[in-house]
Amino acid sequence: MNRFIKWIPIVFVFLLLSACRSDSKSESAKMDFATSKTADSAQNGSQAKASLLSAENFKKEMNQSIEIQIPEKKVIYTADLELRVKKFEQTVRRIEEKVEKYGGYIAESNVIKEGKEQVSGSIRIRIPQKYFQSFLHDAEGQAVEVIQRNITGQDVTEEYVDLESRLNSKKVVEERLLSFMKKANKTEDLLKISADLASVQEEIETIEGKLKFLENQTAFSTVNIMLHEYKVIVPNIDKDNLNTLEKTKKQFMKSINTLIAVVSWLVVFVIGNLPILIIISVIGLLLYLYIKKRRNHSPRG
Repeated sequence: MNRFIKWIPIVFVFLLLSACRSDSKSESAKMDFATSKTADSAQNGSQAKASLLSAENFKKEMNQSIEIQIPEKKVIYTADLELRVKKFEQTVRRIEEKVEKYGGYIAESNVIKEGKEQVSGSIRIRIPQKYFQSFLHDAEGQAVEVIQRNITGQDVTEEYVDLESRLNSKKVVEERLLSFMKKANKTEDLLKISADLASVQEEIETIEGKLKFLENQTAFSTVNIMLHEYKVIVPNIDKDNLNTLEKTKKQFMKSINTLIAVVSWLVVFVIGNLPILIIISVIGLLLYLYIKKRRNHSPRG
Protein backbone atom coordinates (compact mmCIF):
# COMPACT_ATOMS: atom_id res chain seq x y z
CA MET A 1 0.00 0.00 0.00
CA ASN A 2 2.76 2.37 0.91
CA ARG A 3 4.42 1.58 -2.43
CA PHE A 4 1.28 2.46 -4.32
CA ILE A 5 1.05 5.79 -2.51
CA LYS A 6 4.65 6.56 -3.48
CA TRP A 7 3.85 6.10 -7.22
CA ILE A 8 0.86 8.44 -7.16
CA PRO A 9 2.91 11.71 -7.36
CA ILE A 10 5.05 10.27 -10.13
CA VAL A 11 1.98 9.30 -12.19
CA PHE A 12 0.41 12.71 -11.59
CA VAL A 13 3.56 14.50 -12.80
CA PHE A 14 3.65 12.24 -15.88
CA LEU A 15 0.03 13.00 -16.73
CA LEU A 16 0.62 16.70 -16.24
CA LEU A 17 3.58 16.66 -18.59
CA SER A 18 1.59 14.71 -21.18
CA ALA A 19 -1.24 17.22 -21.01
CA CYS A 20 1.14 20.14 -21.50
CA ARG A 21 2.78 18.39 -24.38
CA SER A 22 -0.59 17.76 -26.11
CA ASP A 23 -1.62 21.41 -25.57
CA SER A 24 1.59 22.63 -27.14
CA LYS A 25 1.03 20.29 -30.07
CA SER A 26 -2.51 21.52 -30.57
CA GLU A 27 -1.39 25.13 -30.38
CA SER A 28 1.42 24.35 -32.81
CA ALA A 29 -1.08 22.66 -35.11
CA LYS A 30 -3.35 25.66 -34.85
CA MET A 31 -0.44 27.97 -35.62
CA ASP A 32 0.58 25.80 -38.55
CA PHE A 33 -3.00 25.72 -39.85
CA ALA A 34 -3.31 29.49 -39.49
CA THR A 35 0.01 29.99 -41.20
CA SER A 36 -0.88 27.63 -44.01
CA LYS A 37 -4.29 29.27 -44.36
CA THR A 38 -2.68 32.71 -44.53
CA ALA A 39 -0.18 31.45 -47.06
CA ASP A 40 -2.94 29.84 -49.09
CA SER A 41 -5.02 32.98 -49.02
CA ALA A 42 -2.00 35.05 -49.98
CA GLN A 43 -1.19 32.62 -52.75
CA ASN A 44 -4.81 32.63 -53.93
CA GLY A 45 -4.82 36.42 -53.82
CA SER A 46 -1.63 36.65 -55.82
CA GLN A 47 -3.00 34.11 -58.30
CA ALA A 48 -6.25 36.07 -58.62
CA LYS A 49 -4.31 39.28 -59.08
CA ALA A 50 -2.09 37.61 -61.66
CA SER A 51 -5.17 36.25 -63.43
CA LEU A 52 -6.73 39.71 -63.42
CA LEU A 53 -3.56 41.28 -64.82
CA SER A 54 -3.22 38.58 -67.46
CA ALA A 55 -6.88 39.08 -68.42
CA GLU A 56 -6.33 42.82 -68.77
CA ASN A 57 -3.17 42.26 -70.80
CA PHE A 58 -5.01 39.74 -72.98
CA LYS A 59 -7.80 42.25 -73.51
CA LYS A 60 -5.30 44.94 -74.47
CA GLU A 61 -3.54 42.58 -76.85
CA MET A 62 -6.86 41.59 -78.38
CA ASN A 63 -7.81 45.24 -78.87
CA GLN A 64 -4.43 45.95 -80.44
CA SER A 65 -4.73 42.93 -82.71
CA ILE A 66 -8.25 43.99 -83.68
CA GLU A 67 -7.01 47.49 -84.44
CA ILE A 68 -4.22 46.04 -86.56
CA GLN A 69 -6.51 43.59 -88.35
CA ILE A 70 -9.11 46.22 -89.33
CA PRO A 71 -7.61 47.95 -92.42
CA GLU A 72 -8.39 51.40 -93.65
CA LYS A 73 -11.28 51.51 -96.09
CA LYS A 74 -10.23 51.79 -99.73
CA VAL A 75 -13.08 53.15 -101.87
CA ILE A 76 -12.90 54.44 -105.46
CA TYR A 77 -15.42 57.27 -105.97
CA THR A 78 -16.64 58.36 -109.41
CA ALA A 79 -19.13 61.14 -110.23
CA ASP A 80 -20.86 61.91 -113.54
CA LEU A 81 -22.36 65.40 -113.91
CA GLU A 82 -24.28 66.84 -116.84
CA LEU A 83 -24.75 70.60 -116.52
CA ARG A 84 -26.39 73.34 -118.54
CA VAL A 85 -24.44 76.63 -118.27
CA LYS A 86 -24.84 80.18 -119.54
CA LYS A 87 -21.31 80.75 -120.82
CA PHE A 88 -19.26 77.71 -121.70
CA GLU A 89 -15.75 79.22 -121.71
CA GLN A 90 -16.31 81.20 -118.52
CA THR A 91 -17.63 78.11 -116.73
CA VAL A 92 -14.63 76.05 -117.84
CA ARG A 93 -12.25 78.69 -116.45
CA ARG A 94 -14.05 78.70 -113.10
CA ILE A 95 -13.98 74.92 -112.89
CA GLU A 96 -10.24 74.94 -113.66
CA GLU A 97 -9.73 77.43 -110.80
CA LYS A 98 -11.62 75.13 -108.41
CA VAL A 99 -9.54 72.15 -109.54
CA GLU A 100 -6.32 74.04 -108.81
CA LYS A 101 -7.71 75.21 -105.45
CA TYR A 102 -8.39 71.65 -104.27
CA GLY A 103 -5.09 70.26 -105.54
CA GLY A 104 -6.53 68.21 -108.38
CA TYR A 105 -5.77 68.04 -112.08
CA ILE A 106 -7.59 67.80 -115.43
CA ALA A 107 -7.04 64.40 -117.03
CA GLU A 108 -9.00 65.05 -120.25
CA SER A 109 -10.92 67.89 -121.92
CA ASN A 110 -13.01 68.04 -125.13
CA VAL A 111 -15.00 70.82 -126.83
CA ILE A 112 -17.76 70.24 -129.40
CA LYS A 113 -19.40 73.00 -131.46
CA GLU A 114 -23.00 72.32 -132.41
CA GLY A 115 -23.78 74.76 -135.19
CA LYS A 116 -22.88 78.44 -134.98
CA GLU A 117 -24.47 79.20 -131.64
CA GLN A 118 -24.36 76.04 -129.48
CA VAL A 119 -21.18 74.80 -127.72
CA SER A 120 -20.75 71.74 -125.50
CA GLY A 121 -17.82 69.87 -124.03
CA SER A 122 -16.62 67.32 -121.49
CA ILE A 123 -13.99 67.48 -118.74
CA ARG A 124 -12.48 64.56 -116.82
CA ILE A 125 -11.11 65.72 -113.47
CA ARG A 126 -9.15 64.02 -110.66
CA ILE A 127 -9.78 65.48 -107.21
CA PRO A 128 -8.35 64.43 -103.80
CA GLN A 129 -10.95 62.25 -102.11
CA LYS A 130 -11.27 64.49 -99.05
CA TYR A 131 -12.43 67.39 -101.30
CA PHE A 132 -14.71 65.22 -103.47
CA GLN A 133 -18.06 66.46 -102.10
CA SER A 134 -16.87 70.08 -101.83
CA PHE A 135 -15.81 70.14 -105.47
CA LEU A 136 -19.12 68.62 -106.62
CA HIS A 137 -20.99 71.35 -104.75
CA ASP A 138 -18.86 74.08 -106.37
CA ALA A 139 -19.19 72.56 -109.85
CA GLU A 140 -22.97 72.32 -109.61
CA GLY A 141 -23.05 75.93 -108.44
CA GLN A 142 -21.78 77.03 -111.87
CA ALA A 143 -24.79 75.53 -113.68
CA VAL A 144 -28.12 76.98 -114.70
CA GLU A 145 -29.55 73.47 -114.52
CA VAL A 146 -28.21 70.12 -113.28
CA ILE A 147 -29.42 67.70 -115.95
CA GLN A 148 -27.88 64.58 -114.41
CA ARG A 149 -25.96 63.65 -111.24
CA ASN A 150 -24.62 60.15 -110.63
CA ILE A 151 -22.14 59.06 -107.91
CA THR A 152 -20.71 55.56 -107.50
CA GLY A 153 -18.31 54.03 -104.98
CA GLN A 154 -16.30 50.84 -105.45
CA ASP A 155 -14.91 49.23 -102.27
CA VAL A 156 -11.50 47.70 -103.06
CA THR A 157 -10.39 47.16 -99.44
CA GLU A 158 -10.45 43.37 -99.71
CA GLU A 159 -8.49 43.41 -102.95
CA TYR A 160 -5.93 45.83 -101.47
CA VAL A 161 -5.44 43.71 -98.32
CA ASP A 162 -5.10 40.55 -100.42
CA LEU A 163 -2.43 42.20 -102.58
CA GLU A 164 -0.53 43.39 -99.50
CA SER A 165 -0.60 39.87 -98.04
CA ARG A 166 0.64 38.38 -101.30
CA LEU A 167 3.37 41.03 -101.49
CA ASN A 168 4.62 40.22 -97.97
CA SER A 169 4.66 36.50 -98.77
CA LYS A 170 6.58 37.06 -101.99
CA LYS A 171 9.13 39.24 -100.19
CA VAL A 172 9.71 36.46 -97.64
CA VAL A 173 10.30 34.03 -100.50
CA GLU A 174 12.65 36.55 -102.11
CA GLU A 175 14.72 36.81 -98.90
CA ARG A 176 14.95 33.03 -98.65
CA LEU A 177 16.05 32.69 -102.25
CA LEU A 178 18.71 35.37 -101.72
CA SER A 179 19.92 33.48 -98.66
CA PHE A 180 20.02 30.21 -100.62
CA MET A 181 21.91 31.93 -103.41
CA LYS A 182 24.64 33.03 -100.99
CA LYS A 183 25.03 29.47 -99.70
CA ALA A 184 24.85 27.73 -103.08
CA ASN A 185 28.10 26.33 -104.43
CA LYS A 186 27.03 24.54 -107.58
CA THR A 187 26.39 26.39 -110.83
CA GLU A 188 23.26 24.35 -111.43
CA ASP A 189 21.82 25.40 -108.09
CA LEU A 190 22.71 29.03 -108.73
CA LEU A 191 20.95 29.00 -112.11
CA LYS A 192 17.81 27.43 -110.67
CA ILE A 193 17.70 29.84 -107.74
CA SER A 194 18.31 32.80 -110.08
CA ALA A 195 15.40 31.75 -112.29
CA ASP A 196 13.09 31.36 -109.29
CA LEU A 197 14.28 34.68 -107.88
CA ALA A 198 13.62 36.50 -111.18
CA SER A 199 10.10 35.05 -111.31
CA VAL A 200 9.36 36.08 -107.72
CA GLN A 201 10.74 39.59 -108.25
CA GLU A 202 8.60 39.97 -111.38
CA GLU A 203 5.52 39.00 -109.36
CA ILE A 204 6.52 41.49 -106.67
CA GLU A 205 6.76 44.30 -109.24
CA THR A 206 3.34 43.36 -110.65
CA ILE A 207 1.72 43.38 -107.21
CA GLU A 208 3.39 46.68 -106.30
CA GLY A 209 2.07 48.19 -109.54
CA LYS A 210 -1.48 47.09 -108.72
CA LEU A 211 -1.16 48.48 -105.21
CA LYS A 212 0.04 51.84 -106.52
CA PHE A 213 -2.86 51.94 -108.98
CA LEU A 214 -5.40 51.25 -106.23
CA GLU A 215 -3.75 53.83 -103.97
CA ASN A 216 -3.98 56.45 -106.73
CA GLN A 217 -7.58 55.56 -107.55
CA THR A 218 -8.64 55.77 -103.90
CA ALA A 219 -6.58 58.86 -103.08
CA PHE A 220 -8.05 60.80 -106.04
CA SER A 221 -11.71 60.64 -107.05
CA THR A 222 -12.81 60.97 -110.68
CA VAL A 223 -15.37 63.58 -111.77
CA ASN A 224 -16.71 63.51 -115.34
CA ILE A 225 -18.49 66.76 -116.27
CA MET A 226 -20.54 67.26 -119.45
CA LEU A 227 -21.29 70.94 -120.17
CA HIS A 228 -23.99 72.33 -122.48
CA GLU A 229 -24.08 76.06 -123.19
CA TYR A 230 -27.54 77.53 -122.58
CA LYS A 231 -28.59 80.28 -124.99
CA VAL A 232 -31.95 81.87 -125.74
CA ILE A 233 -32.24 81.87 -129.54
CA VAL A 234 -34.27 84.85 -130.81
CA PRO A 235 -35.56 84.38 -134.38
CA ASN A 236 -34.18 86.85 -136.89
CA ILE A 237 -36.57 89.68 -137.71
CA ASP A 238 -36.84 90.49 -141.41
CA LYS A 239 -35.41 93.95 -141.84
CA ASP A 240 -37.53 94.47 -144.97
CA ASN A 241 -40.59 94.64 -142.74
CA LEU A 242 -39.01 97.45 -140.76
CA ASN A 243 -37.85 99.65 -143.71
CA THR A 244 -40.40 100.63 -146.40
CA LEU A 245 -37.85 102.39 -148.58
CA GLU A 246 -35.61 99.36 -148.66
CA LYS A 247 -38.60 97.19 -149.43
CA THR A 248 -39.61 99.48 -152.34
CA LYS A 249 -36.10 99.46 -153.76
CA LYS A 250 -35.95 95.70 -153.60
CA GLN A 251 -39.34 95.35 -155.29
CA PHE A 252 -38.34 97.82 -158.05
CA MET A 253 -35.12 95.96 -158.69
CA LYS A 254 -37.05 92.73 -158.72
CA SER A 255 -39.40 94.13 -161.42
CA ILE A 256 -36.47 95.41 -163.51
CA ASN A 257 -34.80 92.04 -163.25
CA THR A 258 -38.03 90.34 -164.34
CA LEU A 259 -38.42 92.70 -167.32
CA ILE A 260 -34.83 92.18 -168.35
CA ALA A 261 -35.32 88.46 -168.09
CA VAL A 262 -38.44 88.60 -170.32
CA VAL A 263 -36.73 90.81 -172.94
CA SER A 264 -33.71 88.59 -172.86
CA TRP A 265 -35.91 85.56 -173.38
CA LEU A 266 -37.66 87.22 -176.35
CA VAL A 267 -34.37 88.20 -177.95
CA VAL A 268 -33.06 84.70 -177.55
CA PHE A 269 -36.30 83.25 -178.90
CA VAL A 270 -36.43 85.53 -181.95
CA ILE A 271 -32.80 85.26 -182.88
CA GLY A 272 -32.68 81.59 -182.16
CA ASN A 273 -35.77 80.86 -184.31
CA LEU A 274 -35.17 83.54 -186.96
CA PRO A 275 -35.05 81.17 -189.99
CA ILE A 276 -38.34 79.61 -189.06
CA LEU A 277 -39.86 82.97 -188.28
CA ILE A 278 -38.79 84.34 -191.71
CA ILE A 279 -40.40 81.42 -193.53
CA ILE A 280 -43.55 81.75 -191.47
CA SER A 281 -43.59 85.50 -192.07
CA VAL A 282 -43.19 85.08 -195.88
CA ILE A 283 -45.94 82.48 -196.01
CA GLY A 284 -48.14 84.67 -193.92
CA LEU A 285 -47.45 87.71 -196.07
CA LEU A 286 -48.22 85.82 -199.32
CA LEU A 287 -51.39 84.46 -197.83
CA TYR A 288 -52.43 87.91 -196.75
CA LEU A 289 -51.77 89.40 -200.20
CA TYR A 290 -53.66 86.60 -201.89
CA ILE A 291 -56.70 87.08 -199.69
CA LYS A 292 -56.60 90.81 -200.16
CA LYS A 293 -56.34 90.49 -203.95
CA ARG A 294 -59.33 88.22 -204.18
CA ARG A 295 -61.37 90.60 -202.14
CA ASN A 296 -60.50 93.43 -204.50
CA HIS A 297 -61.51 91.45 -207.64
CA SER A 298 -64.66 90.02 -206.27
CA PRO A 299 -67.88 91.80 -207.63
CA ARG A 300 -69.65 94.00 -205.13
CA GLY A 301 -73.11 92.92 -204.41
